[in-house]
Amino acid sequence: MVLMRHEIGDVLRDFRQQKGATLRHIASRANVALGYLSEVERGQKEASSEILASIAEALDMTLSDILHEVADRLSVFEQIVPSSSVPDTLPDELVAEFDSDMAVR
Repeated sequence: MVLMRHEIGDVLRDFRQQKGATLRHIASRANVALGYLSEVERGQKEASSEILASIAEALDMTLSDILHEVADRLSVFEQIVPSSSVPDTLPDELVAEFDSDMAVR
């Protein structure tokens, strides 16, 4: 399962790196602690909407730019691994086939 905070962090890091900005520079412009911004980028902390807006402004972007990119990435992941297509258990036929294959060996 993909967590939204991880995608937000990845998007923030990608945009920051694309602009050639350091963590220190963006943290200073956004008026957030360097360590906190690092934790947000690594998906360890969930940033409030106010903090995300400050970081977006520090990146010379809009909050909607960031959220659109996050949504696009989540959408791609959901298409690759739809939650409804992952079974909780193996079908009996597959278990029987596996058991028979193991018996032959």
